[in-house]
Amino acid sequence: MSSDETAPAHREFTGRRWLFPSALLHELDPDAGAPGGRPRRTARDWAVDLSCFLLAVVIGLAAARSLPGETGLPPFAVVLDLVLGALSCAALWLRRRWPVGLAVAMVPVGLLSDTAGGAGMAVVFTLAVHRPLRHVAWIGGVDLALLPLYYWLRPDPELPYAAVVAFTALLMLTLIGWGMFVRSKRQLLLSLRDRARRAETEARLRAEQAQRLAREAIAREMHDVLAHRLTLLSVHAGALEFRPDAPREEVARAAGVIRESAHEALQDLREIIGVLRAGDGDDASGGRPQPTLAALDALVAECREAGMEVTLDHRVDDPAAVPASAGRTAYRIAQEALTNARKHAPGSEAAVRVAGAPDGGLDITVVNSAPRTQVPPAPGSGQGLIGLAERATLAGGRLAHGPTADGGFEVRGWLPWNGGEAVPAARLP
Repeated sequence: MSSDETAPAHREFTGRRWLFPSALLHELDPDAGAPGGRPRRTARDWAVDLSCFLLAVVIGLAAARSLPGETGLPPFAVVLDLVLGALSCAALWLRRRWPVGLAVAMVPVGLLSDTAGGAGMAVVFTLAVHRPLRHVAWIGGVDLALLPLYYWLRPDPELPYAAVVAFTALLMLTLIGWGMFVRSKRQLLLSLRDRARRAETEARLRAEQAQRLAREAIAREMHDVLAHRLTLLSVHAGALEFRPDAPREEVARAAGVIRESAHEALQDLREIIGVLRAGDGDDASGGRPQPTLAALDALVAECREAGMEVTLDHRVDDPAAVPASAGRTAYRIAQEALTNARKHAPGSEAAVRVAGAPDGGLDITVVNSAPRTQVPPAPGSGQGLIGLAERATLAGGRLAHGPTADGGFEVRGWLPWNGGEAVPAARLP
């Protein structure tokens, strides 16, 4: 994926990055991290960290006021308590980098220092936010198990022993639950973001697939249209090559057909290339109306003007009533079959037969006789009939083709008309 494709996903946080924690923003936008790979603190992180530090200091100072008189601790224990409390408050600035290690270190510190109580609560909350449940369960469980021992060693002079233990345990459980809620909320946001990215990727892949299919359809249209024109060029050029002594009228007529076919081929190619450049594959004709079943007469007339003997047996009472997709596919089948007859069976006679009715389907058959001239046939890739079969299948119909007993060739197709049932394979030769 190019950088241009990924840029919009990052730019949507512009001006709002301070709302996200650094860890979450690093997951949503990897470019937000520091050069070393560790998430860089956002303005929100600095505000939260400063608030936690100040809250821990306030709680520590409140606990420090009761140390000398109410606890009965010796002076060295009071000094140790204050030092550990100060170090614990300072260590809060490292809680994002080492939440587990700091939480483990605070377990013995909490037994020795009253002033470290505020820092211990902040560390427990951070552990619940940044680490999975197993870490929180082990460390939080140890803290809860040590609460009776702590208040047995340092009883509260104002509250009963059971009440203070229960209150502190409830406070720790509340902090752990709050931290786990914040963690689950962040994971939900990441999950939704990931789903959105996958949906965007799938939508882009579907768009690319639709564009590819549209371009394949344009390629089929190009083959159907240009092969018809270029075959006329090849046939008449071959006739002029093998009959240089032909009458002037025939030479002039062949030259006119060559000129007109070349002009039409260039026009069709220009329109198709214009569609490809525009990236719109819905209309492969560049605005020109697509041929329908009613255009078969004009197709046969064009082939006759080119010197081909073609008969048309049109048994559809109202060609305009035929669905556009079925009529267009039938036209392309006839066009490709007549083109192949000129290419591979020069001088042959061809017969086009179209019949059908609503709810019964549309049958189209094109048969050409064996070639009657020694003019070498134009080269072909053999992909035209394969494309026609695919086109007929996509339209819900069938197509079959093969040589006839007299050395000719037959193309026969069936297309649904107003929901007609698919034709059995036995009906197609």
